Amino acid sequence: MEPTANRRAIARLEVNTLSTVDLTAALSQGFKDFRSAPKYGLFFGGAYALCGWLIYAFLAYLHLHFLVYPLFIGFALIAPFMATGFYDVSRKLKRGLPLSWSAVLTSVRGTGRRDLGWMALITCFVMIIWMDIAALLFFGFMGLATTSAAQIIAEIFTTPTGLIFLTLGCLTGAMISFFVFSITVISFPLLYDRDDIDFVTAMITSVKTVRTNPGPMILWYMVVGLALLLSLATLMIGLFIALPVLGHGTWHLYRRAIG
Repeated sequence: MEPTANRRAIARLEVNTLSTVDLTAALSQGFKDFRSAPKYGLFFGGAYALCGWLIYAFLAYLHLHFLVYPLFIGFALIAPFMATGFYDVSRKLKRGLPLSWSAVLTSVRGTGRRDLGWMALITCFVMIIWMDIAALLFFGFMGLATTSAAQIIAEIFTTPTGLIFLTLGCLTGAMISFFVFSITVISFPLLYDRDDIDFVTAMITSVKTVRTNPGPMILWYMVVGLALLLSLATLMIGLFIALPVLGHGTWHLYRRAIG
């Protein structure tokens, strides 16, 4: 897209003012969509959880337990791309269109021809950077000798060095994840919804939405983070419910945010 056309596209995307009422309504509508078509939500949520279990098993096999938590946080960075199935279901429900596996999966496969692929590449690149930072922090604070999960947990929560590492690691992860949240929270559903928008315009619009509505969007970020942490605490079983509700909810939040 040429610069002039790009500016016109940004001008057409009016960012609305949001409030906590909009967040509540988006979550309520997301839960309603999940209840209306639970098999799709459980399928995509289960697929995401299965990927998480496979990654954990792989890391445990290699005795890289220290990468489990940061990798889960990084794994969450690509959740918006995985949520395209929820966007399609919500859009079809809103328009009164029939739902079928062939229609939903065909629509999801069609996103590969849009700029969503570039957005997925960006989030994966940030995930790799985050994993590198997490590994450097761990080795810098904990050394190279700590390998077992029990030993790692004991040192993190019972030693001053471990507590400093935990605090610094969480703060670094929060900053990186909020950056990714800012450029993806609106861009993914926007790119899915409209073929005339490129990924740069979508990212700019997403950041603009966060800047225009800092309070509500930070609260939404915290809701997403809390849901993912609770899912981790339940060995990712919570993803079967949390991911569909948040995925559908993000679609409705996008519809409220962009005029």
